[in-house]
Amino acid sequence: MKYSIFSVAKAALSGHKSWGRAWRDAAPKSHYDVIIIGGGGHGLATAYHLAHRYGIRNVAVLEKGWIGSGNAGRNTTIIRSNYGLPGNTGFYELSMKLWERMEQDLNYNAMVSQRGIVNLYHFDAQRDAFARRGNTMRINGIDAELLDRAQIQRMMPFLNFDNARFPIQGGLLQRRAGTARHDAVVWGYARAADQLGVDIIQNCEVTGFVRDQNGKVTGVETSRGRIGAGKVGMAVAGSTSRVAAMAGLRLPIESHVLQAFVSEAIKPLIPGVVTFGAGHFYVSQSDKGGLVFGGDLDGYNSYAQRGNMPVMEDVCEGGMALMPMIGRIRLLRQWGGIMDMSMDGTPIIDKTPVDGLYLNAGWCYGGFKATPASGLVFAHLLATDTPHDEARLFRLDRFERGAMIDEKGQGAQPNLH
Repeated sequence: MKYSIFSVAKAALSGHKSWGRAWRDAAPKSHYDVIIIGGGGHGLATAYHLAHRYGIRNVAVLEKGWIGSGNAGRNTTIIRSNYGLPGNTGFYELSMKLWERMEQDLNYNAMVSQRGIVNLYHFDAQRDAFARRGNTMRINGIDAELLDRAQIQRMMPFLNFDNARFPIQGGLLQRRAGTARHDAVVWGYARAADQLGVDIIQNCEVTGFVRDQNGKVTGVETSRGRIGAGKVGMAVAGSTSRVAAMAGLRLPIESHVLQAFVSEAIKPLIPGVVTFGAGHFYVSQSDKGGLVFGGDLDGYNSYAQRGNMPVMEDVCEGGMALMPMIGRIRLLRQWGGIMDMSMDGTPIIDKTPVDGLYLNAGWCYGGFKATPASGLVFAHLLATDTPHDEARLFRLDRFERGAMIDEKGQGAQPNLH
């Protein structure tokens, strides 16, 4: 069913009993042209673009849990393209442009809200760094505005501007940035891919790879049996190292826990997304009224989807330094996601040394905002065996060649731990 005002009205007349399933609960076939391991945003977006743009529809997405059970449902929903180094600037701007038309492309309400993001600065050198990044963005056709203290104060008067240690001097604003509903994004891609013939197979864990006498990957072993494939793509975020190890690969990736938090609902307060420049804290307000915020990694390798108290305290201290009024707000819940941190803070989208096996990994803090472009460029690689123009610098061998893209965007990277 195509969603529209007319379909909503028709369903309302039947007491909303006429809605069908958003996507099929497919059973695995014996063979697919392409198998995507990972039913998160990146895997589903890849499958959608394979079918929509490249006409490859004999595709399966294998998810060991349910759709949205991994990092897709464990992030802080921020979308932005305020990066400053070659490779990242064009890629994340491509993603932003795809976000801006996603709801029309997928015929699904992903609740994309371009409410803007402000990165605050607190001293002169940080102002100069933000000015350089903003100029780079503008040269590349990306919107950016460097605001002074008075402009920030008019926009967000509730901030602690006179903090003796971290006085707010101004900020870098990207108005087109904002938030999107993370669950709706994966549901929208799943529904759109399913309508194009893609099989979405939940509760299907990959346990190994099938290889021929030459070592080429020709399929996967799963908890639901063996499935053959012409090509296999990995898009499993924090589990990348474990899945790649089944093919004998050791990757320049570490898995770290990243926590996020949401408060009780309050009246509308924060107009967009705000990041603290003197510590790692970022916050926005959800449509339900809760403050959604997060901070730094827990600082140790882990595959556990939970975090520890010291980081909770550090994140809350950052929030209190930025806006002390939130000390009266109760914390509603906390969760953790597994980040696949690359050695330069930049993703890897490339063929692997194993024939027939392709890699989409190393998203660090940028996974959710990259979802649309990640799916597009990974689909291009799988369909054509050549890198997309906006992903040509994300090759796996850049670490060997010394061609790293050392831009953390916002957050730590494992070579600092």
